[in-house]
Amino acid sequence: MFVYVLNQHGQPLMPCSPRKARVLLKQNKAKVVNRTPFTIQLLYGSSGYKQGISLGVDAGTKHVGLSATTDQRVLYEAEVLLRTDIQELLATRREFRRARRNRKTRYRPSRFNNRKRPEGWLPPSIQNKVDAHVKVIGQVAKLLPITSITVEVAQFDTQLLKHPEISGVAYQQGEQMGFWNVREYVLFRDQHTCQWCHGKSGDKVLNVHHRESRKTGGDSPDNLVTLCETCHRDIHQKGLEDRVKRKTASLRDATQMTILRWFVYNGIKAVYPNAKLTYGYITKNTRIRHGLAKSHTVDARCISGNPNASPSEHFFLIRQVRRQNRQLHKAKIIKGGVRKANKAPRYLFGYQLFDKVQYEGQECFVFGRRSNGSFDLRLLDGTKITAGVSYKKLKLIERASAMLVQIQKTR
Repeated sequence: MFVYVLNQHGQPLMPCSPRKARVLLKQNKAKVVNRTPFTIQLLYGSSGYKQGISLGVDAGTKHVGLSATTDQRVLYEAEVLLRTDIQELLATRREFRRARRNRKTRYRPSRFNNRKRPEGWLPPSIQNKVDAHVKVIGQVAKLLPITSITVEVAQFDTQLLKHPEISGVAYQQGEQMGFWNVREYVLFRDQHTCQWCHGKSGDKVLNVHHRESRKTGGDSPDNLVTLCETCHRDIHQKGLEDRVKRKTASLRDATQMTILRWFVYNGIKAVYPNAKLTYGYITKNTRIRHGLAKSHTVDARCISGNPNASPSEHFFLIRQVRRQNRQLHKAKIIKGGVRKANKAPRYLFGYQLFDKVQYEGQECFVFGRRSNGSFDLRLLDGTKITAGVSYKKLKLIERASAMLVQIQKTR
């Protein structure tokens, strides 16, 4: 591992070894400014010697790979886990808003929608991913004197992914061609037969059921299935939704990446004019030629142009989390039609959500709190440390932020 160094004015210098950092701190020639990644700032003037450092960015919708390398060494590698809950949260907020308007202003006629979106507008769930890419690159640029940035973008042919034999005019003649709407196509596809009981219930009334919640799954045909009304009612009443899951993987991420690619690149280019572009097939060829294993950090190393750079024993796992929760009520309505208040205090026994704490010699994060002082502790990769431990056994290490950082061993 390296210790990252800033000069007197806060500008990044080349990193140093932990031993040299200890000497500087002991001689009062530097001070600690960040714990993870461990960063010191010099208290005296320095020559500012710098090498050429290339940053490779493996862009994605759920994971982002980062690798800052020289010709010889890997100076920084990280895998970033982006948020995937924004679409569902926005759908929940929309439900609350519509219900509130229906309760409060039933008498008011509909207004003319004259709102205009600015040029280049993106849905919030996608805009957040674009901003996150620029943000994590900026965090690396604050630690190292980056001289060049290379970003990999990818484009996916979703039609070809579903039907490998498709070509020519078939792209214009989709599976729903000749049908009035999606519902009619789904009923025809399932031969107007309940896919749960296959007609054994005798109910002739057919419904179209969403395999995955409409909030996140949408109304695409692969997310819909034909059920008779009896089976449809039983599945929801008995909580059997998990047994009617998607049969094929969703192409949502591939579609988002196709939309994202130029917005990510242009957003990075606007802040860092020296950014360059590369493509996935080039990265794959480089990785195979050098016999490297597939991972987000390795792909980023290949993108940086130094695939043979000596890797470190550790890398940083970064997880993006929600910073604030201003929701007034819980989404689920409890018994009696009451909307339960969502008024958890920010600090409970001195700790807030996503604080980094030490428990039995291990660093972990607060993922859940109870009013009785029992906390849920986990790692950023989802590993559960304990479902309930007293706050008295915890030691605060770092306060929560929008980007949580954890040190991981290189795979």
